[in-house]
Amino acid sequence: MITFGIISVLALLVVLMTVKVVPQQSAYVVERLGKFYAVLQPGVNFIIPFFDRTAYKHSLKEKAIDIPEQICITRDNVQVRVDGVLFFQVIDAQRASYGIGDYIFGVTQLAQTTMRSEIGKIDLDKTFEERTTVNQAVVQAIDEAAVGWGVKMLRYEIKNITPPQSVLHAMEKQMQAERERRALILQSDGEKLAAVNMAEGQKQKAVLESEGLKLRQINESEGQASAIKAVAEATAESIRLVAAAIQEKGGAEAVQLKVAEQFVEQFGHLAKTNNTMILPANFGDMASMIATAMSVVKQTK
Repeated sequence: MITFGIISVLALLVVLMTVKVVPQQSAYVVERLGKFYAVLQPGVNFIIPFFDRTAYKHSLKEKAIDIPEQICITRDNVQVRVDGVLFFQVIDAQRASYGIGDYIFGVTQLAQTTMRSEIGKIDLDKTFEERTTVNQAVVQAIDEAAVGWGVKMLRYEIKNITPPQSVLHAMEKQMQAERERRALILQSDGEKLAAVNMAEGQKQKAVLESEGLKLRQINESEGQASAIKAVAEATAESIRLVAAAIQEKGGAEAVQLKVAEQFVEQFGHLAKTNNTMILPANFGDMASMIATAMSVVKQTK
């Protein structure tokens, strides 16, 4: 019974050693008698106990490792502290096992050296703007170097870029000066625009005033012309009426009476305004003077 129990235990151990269950997104590297034999895929796999052994176990999931902070020198000789995070994935379990002793240490060192090289190509002012370019350069450099390591670099991201305190103070002063310069430019642009608008308004005002004065003068001249025309037409009409009245019976006597009345009226005005008057010799003969005036009327007719 004891022997049977021992044999059963040994058989169970052999079965357990024969069957290998590989989890999803994992790869096991099996060696047979110390030499690479196969890469076990996810699921149930069978090996030969005591001859085959699982030498390496790799996860095929995407991994993220922290790249330690390091000091880099920019092209303008400024020391900055830079750290980042690297994302990669094992794509060939055999190469990841035999291509390098520790691929995580290898990609970390490559990321640091490549970062120092890329930071040294740009000025301090450009380090924040060229993050994407630097990240792509690091990924490309590691991919080219790690082609035999069975790993694929997916992306690299810079987490922090920390310049010295003196440089930070200088950058803050520079930013403040730049903001003040922009504010002055905006203010001058506003004043310029206001002056242009005022000048344009004055110009439009002068044009409108001149046009209004022109229209006013035109209207006044047209009004004066209309008034003169109306007076002339009224005078002509009155003359026509007087002429028609003279042609009627008793018209000549009426003219004589009108002339006599105006003569007397004007003479009376003359006597009021002047102290000294020169009278004609025949002033007492009013009839002869009226006759003389009537002769002038007749000659005019």
